[in-house]
Amino acid sequence: MEDDRRVWPPGSHDSDPPWNPELRRTAKRSLPASPSDSLPPSARLYGAPAAPRRPRRWPRRAGALLAMIVAGGLVAGLATVVLRLAVPEQARTAMLIDATAAVEIPLPEGWRQDPVPPVTGFTSAARHGLEVLVMARPSGAPSDAAKATAEAAELYSRLLLHGDRVSVVEDRPITIGPYVGHTRSLRAEYKDVVNRPAYLRVMLLTKPGRTAVVVGLLQPDENTSRQALDTVMTSVR
Repeated sequence: MEDDRRVWPPGSHDSDPPWNPELRRTAKRSLPASPSDSLPPSARLYGAPAAPRRPRRWPRRAGALLAMIVAGGLVAGLATVVLRLAVPEQARTAMLIDATAAVEIPLPEGWRQDPVPPVTGFTSAARHGLEVLVMARPSGAPSDAAKATAEAAELYSRLLLHGDRVSVVEDRPITIGPYVGHTRSLRAEYKDVVNRPAYLRVMLLTKPGRTAVVVGLLQPDENTSRQALDTVMTSVR
């Protein structure tokens, strides 16, 4: 399953997270230009001051027209505020939408959907910074959900974690909305001082006519970050 898009394994003695395909590109970016470079010439060059002019009186019609424009702008602004308040917060939430796997996952603030999943076989992905990644893909309906989930977790552990010590932290049946299935979570630890512990969670979810696999990756593994990742993954619908 070798692919140029596949993330680097954390066990490669690299201090950066394994799913960071943009690091080498961003390292070559030049420093931003000085703020003064973006200023127009008129902001740096000054001519002699002109003699003051007497203020010109506005005709009555122009004053009335200006009042109407200001009032119209206020009404339009108030209407925009009212419409934004009337839209439910859920409707404005970013979403990971995977038409192939037929799943949707609401994304909290700070998350973004990747245009191309970084691992072969997955059809969608979303991330938060460089530490947290969620991916989804369609799957065939298994005869044994627990066994299929364990096999998938073992596969992705070998491909993505390469931990010196990998332990199972959770393995149980799961029900999320219309989905039923199984989930298995692993924690990988490393002997070197570069790679911090990583967390991998695999969910195999089935609903009538559809089965999907959702995988979450986290490094470094901390309780707060793990809970946030689990919350995102269990909000699938």
